[in-house]
Amino acid sequence: MNVDQLTKILEDVKNHECEVNTALELLKTLPYEDLSYAKVDHHRELRNGYPEVIYSPGKSLNQIKGIVENMLTRSTGNILASRAERDVFDTIKSITPDAIYYEEARSVVVKREEYKTTEDYILVVTAGTSDIPVAEEAAVTAMVMGNQVKRLYDVGVAGIHRLLGNVPIINHAKVIIVVAGMEGALASVVGGLTDKPIVAVPTSIGYGASFGGISALLGMLTSCASGIGVVNIDNGFGAACMASKINKL
Repeated sequence: MNVDQLTKILEDVKNHECEVNTALELLKTLPYEDLSYAKVDHHRELRNGYPEVIYSPGKSLNQIKGIVENMLTRSTGNILASRAERDVFDTIKSITPDAIYYEEARSVVVKREEYKTTEDYILVVTAGTSDIPVAEEAAVTAMVMGNQVKRLYDVGVAGIHRLLGNVPIINHAKVIIVVAGMEGALASVVGGLTDKPIVAVPTSIGYGASFGGISALLGMLTSCASGIGVVNIDNGFGAACMASKINKL
């Protein structure tokens, strides 16, 4: 339930267009609804500004179906399922025609209303093409959360002239998400070029001594450039959430 829906219930009671008992029934499961295998947090949009997102791995298809069906009955807004494989999309599509699959981002959106957007934009930057899946998770999540998003891909330090040729788009962003594997140096380089806040995402891309993203994570954490925050390895979703909050300040 969002602010508009709650406001309408209260106004209907005030205007005697809704019985108090009816309003109580509608509000009874406002904090959350217990499905036994999941407690669906219907209150999250009121608290955090965006509804609960479904993390798909580890859930059965029947569980995902039940959660989506419950959310469809309680809200008119968009629903996002992250890290979703094709079978998750097929399951959600079977219960609502509004499901869209962003395959590269591994994200399913039940799009029931147009995405809102901001005048300022979030820029998503990758070091290499292999980092794009994590970057797309960030980009799609930020877009669904109501932000204008621009992309700048494959501009890593191995060919730094590719990055330096795009300084204007970097400096005009409100916040920048930098996605990089290997040694994670791109976050430091971008941090040295701009006064904009940076959310750095280490990825698990790289050879043996990259240790599945740990080298990039440590490199970003120990960056000498200022104004860089770091999220977990491959966590494009978390980066988008942070960048969205900064972009909307």
